[in-house]
Amino acid sequence: MTDTRLTERLEAAGTIVILGHIHPDGDCVGSALGLKNYLENAMPEKDVRVYLEEPDPKFGFLKGFDEVIHVPDKTLKADLAVAVDVSDRGRLGDFLVMFDNAASTFNVDHHFTNPQFADGTVLRPEASSACEVLYELIRPELIDRDTAACLYTGIVTDTGVFKYQQTSARTMEIAGTLMEKGIPFGEIIDVAFYRKTPVQNRMLGKCLVDSIPRLNGKCLFSVVTMKDKKAFGADHRDLDGVAEQLRLTQGVECSCLISETVTGQWKLSLRSADRVNVAEIAALYGGGGHIRASGCTIDGSVPAEEIMNRIVTETGRQLGETE
Repeated sequence: MTDTRLTERLEAAGTIVILGHIHPDGDCVGSALGLKNYLENAMPEKDVRVYLEEPDPKFGFLKGFDEVIHVPDKTLKADLAVAVDVSDRGRLGDFLVMFDNAASTFNVDHHFTNPQFADGTVLRPEASSACEVLYELIRPELIDRDTAACLYTGIVTDTGVFKYQQTSARTMEIAGTLMEKGIPFGEIIDVAFYRKTPVQNRMLGKCLVDSIPRLNGKCLFSVVTMKDKKAFGADHRDLDGVAEQLRLTQGVECSCLISETVTGQWKLSLRSADRVNVAEIAALYGGGGHIRASGCTIDGSVPAEEIMNRIVTETGRQLGETE
């Protein structure tokens, strides 16, 4: 039976704003633009706007990408604000004010740490992605090629091209249905997941060469400072995929990319193979996410060495080992 909770909210609203999390990834961009394109096809009378921090330009092939608004409108009081792929209020960043100003709010998510902060929530932690959750909330016969491309992009990126633990038979079934809409699925996989810019390749090389093994090689860290980013002409988007590549190193159970942000904070991107729950580690710093992929931010005054020591201790506790 179709879940109509989101549809009922959408039908009742005139002005709809779609919001995502800070540093929007493929699932965030895909679900936000997927919902926008769907509404333009299914409910063309609605006033629909997407507000996100500036996403990676590689997602520019998605319809509506150039229409995304990057600055919050603090005066707008929308009838409905829909937060997609957002696990808690703080992850809305500067756009939280638009969420709070809306007459009604709704959240579509798949992070098990989500405290259900909206008026209405569809939370499915077993799903591979927010795009998979969104697919189950809309009418499949009204999904056109553009919407399908958005949803497929989100599923591909959040599943690591269908290899992560949350990938299910249902995930593959939905992906197949979206492929039948005529999307260029091979090109989407290349552009959204594998293709790197020269700067991204150089940053990846630097992170691999300078990586720091701990706990007998079971933990692998890389630290990127603002000075490093400046030297390579990089920003946070150029670190996409680094934590995952560190995880793929033979013998690694937990990888962590510690990167300094422009705001004077450390951003931690944690990944695990199959024995470490990195969501528990991220929670130590007020973060969260998934068991195998999580993140958090830490005050920049905390030395990177201290962060590594704590992660090594927690990883060792989970593995029953010491350094």
